[in-house]
Amino acid sequence: YFASDGHETMGGLDIFVSKFENGIWTKPENIGYPVNTPNDEIYFVVTKDGKYAYYSSARTDGLGGQDLYKITLLGPQKMFVFYIDEQLTENVDLLIDPKAKAMEIEEAKVTIVKGLVLDAENKQPIYATIELSDVEANELLATFTSDSLNGDYLLSLPAGKNYAVAVKAPNCLFYSENFNIPDSADKKTIEQTIYLNKMVVNATIVLKNIFFDNNKSVLRKESMVEIDNVYKLLEENPNMSVEISGHTDNVGNAAYNKKLSLNRAKAVADALIKKGIAKNRLTYIGYGKEKPIAPNDTEEGRQLNRRTEFKVTKM
Repeated sequence: YFASDGHETMGGLDIFVSKFENGIWTKPENIGYPVNTPNDEIYFVVTKDGKYAYYSSARTDGLGGQDLYKITLLGPQKMFVFYIDEQLTENVDLLIDPKAKAMEIEEAKVTIVKGLVLDAENKQPIYATIELSDVEANELLATFTSDSLNGDYLLSLPAGKNYAVAVKAPNCLFYSENFNIPDSADKKTIEQTIYLNKMVVNATIVLKNIFFDNNKSVLRKESMVEIDNVYKLLEENPNMSVEISGHTDNVGNAAYNKKLSLNRAKAVADALIKKGIAKNRLTYIGYGKEKPIAPNDTEEGRQLNRRTEFKVTKM
């Protein structure tokens, strides 16, 4: 679908459709009224399920200038069925169910995540690829991009899934984020700015989609999305060596925490070695409670401190 004023239009810009068949594009077709009008129609986008479309139109009944409109796509044209009065009477039970109850429409519970992708060093916008995955299924759900001019991005996350987000750009370490949104979650909006670090020695990222059970050092299967992201980064940069580090909060015995963090870092390194990364490119260390990134006096802060990190040691 595209907008053009270079074909047969109803006036101004109209929406056209062309299909790629047998290696060539078909002749563009004007999709016609009521989508197109004598005014300008642009930016036509169909949703993934094919049920709706959105576009911008400068209609006379609008709010002024270009407005956004939502279209419900009814699918292929249905055959018209003609009934005479007697047939309608005979088939009234097909048309009206007196026992039918009104259908309740439940508002979708969606978490909107929006913000900017910026260079961590100079704070300039970055055109980045944003990969959204289902953590439990280890499945890539969708790929988005940030705006090339201002770094804007927007994600729509339906309730009921644990999402992994990986933000990637050339010559940068990826940024890792996790959004675990239960079915009971209310509709809300999250705003955050993502800073991407250049791929240089001592650059560090927190791997927010590495998961362990409480007091355990065995990687949970939900960690495989993140393991794959680290593996791809190392595969694409064969001269890179890294340190995997484990960290804990300050609760409990310090020696125990240090050993636990070491074993967790080793579990990540072992998973990468199993996928084919050479042992001499990986080191692992457990810092226990020694390097907090947040105060340990709140549960939120302690949760941030319980983490796995990735640091570039050689390029």
